[in-house]
Amino acid sequence: MTVPHYVLARRPGIQLEVFAARCGLHPDQVRRLVALGLLDCRRDARGDLVLEPPALAIVARIQRLRTGLGLNYAAIGLVLDLLDRIEELESASRRRRTSPWTSTS
Repeated sequence: MTVPHYVLARRPGIQLEVFAARCGLHPDQVRRLVALGLLDCRRDARGDLVLEPPALAIVARIQRLRTGLGLNYAAIGLVLDLLDRIEELESASRRRRTSPWTSTS
């Protein structure tokens, strides 16, 4: 009888310093965005911050809102939440329009 062999997969992620360099920000600025709740992150086994690749797009959006509209971080958090909600509603609307189970009669 063979014993099942399990392999732990390492979750992909970007270390803080690499992430900050890709965004053109200082690591402390990225830490600030995390502390403000504008970015999600996790800690690796050593306790270092690790961010997921989609967070790069979020930082770009934050930078556009900050420089383009001059919004403070509290307002940016609200705008990001509203934009996410709009995207969810639009996706739900598209699904309803394309679902073969809905009837328009």
